[in-house]
Amino acid sequence: MSFHLVYSGWSFDADLQIIQADVRMEIDGEILIEEPLCVDVGLPALLLSMHEDVEPNRWTDAERWHQVPFFVCGCGDPECRAYSFIVRHLPANELELTEVEERQDMPPRKLAGYVVDEAEYVSQVRAIGLEFLRFTKDLDGYRPYYKDTVETVKSLLQRLEPPARNGSAS
Repeated sequence: MSFHLVYSGWSFDADLQIIQADVRMEIDGEILIEEPLCVDVGLPALLLSMHEDVEPNRWTDAERWHQVPFFVCGCGDPECRAYSFIVRHLPANELELTEVEERQDMPPRKLAGYVVDEAEYVSQVRAIGLEFLRFTKDLDGYRPYYKDTVETVKSLLQRLEPPARNGSAS
């Protein structure tokens, strides 16, 4: 299945202290998301999904950033509205994305499932993380919902980098 995730039109809402973008997510020709959303609240969890299985919980607190849905309502509140996905890493370099409707104090209801190429997914999610760092680099007064968002994004992107060579031959 082909996977396409694009964020465009990045903006910073200083009053709400959130970063918004126009999000388009398409899998195998099916458009799953196409609207302006808050992107910084769920970005750490999205990046973590490149490395590990993740499962959202819209009602968690900010310090449990790894459970925040990837795509959150344009107001920045995950409890308001979110697009929630469970991500599982499969053998053969694939990821299973399961779109779910979260229900408080109940198991999530599965809406749809997709299997995507891990390399495609990682490449596109990584590019979004790098763009986020470029966008936030010179922002004055940015105080994100999860206070360590920028550092967490940097750390998760660094996990993709090959280990530094120490110059000695093996």
